[in-house]
Amino acid sequence: MRKPLPTSDSPEGTSPASLPPFSVVRVPFPFSDRKAQKRRPALVLSCPLFQQGAGHLLLAMVTSAQQSSWPLDWSIQELAPTGLKQPCRIRLKIFTLDERLLLGRLGELAEVDREGVGRKVRDLLPWMG
Repeated sequence: MRKPLPTSDSPEGTSPASLPPFSVVRVPFPFSDRKAQKRRPALVLSCPLFQQGAGHLLLAMVTSAQQSSWPLDWSIQELAPTGLKQPCRIRLKIFTLDERLLLGRLGELAEVDREGVGRKVRDLLPWMG
């Protein structure tokens, strides 16, 4: 089994697969071996059981772009606990990422934002109830 990268606020050897849903993390973009990469925030949507079994995280995009929108965007209400430095929104452009590419954990969503994102996910996938 491969050794995962530690998160920025956890001890060496701690698996990023133990990240709870609604954690805000930093990931490389683009998600390939290109030399030029930017670090971007993302929101963890998957549960630790999935992460440990798959070795991947299910993530949603986090963006500071205010001039564009995407259906079901959620503007973050409480910025402080996220570790983000400027106003952002959760964009439900959902993707998976190999846990070994995770660059670190920034923070987590406050309860008001968890509830808001949860409603947006249920709007996206209404069969989830």
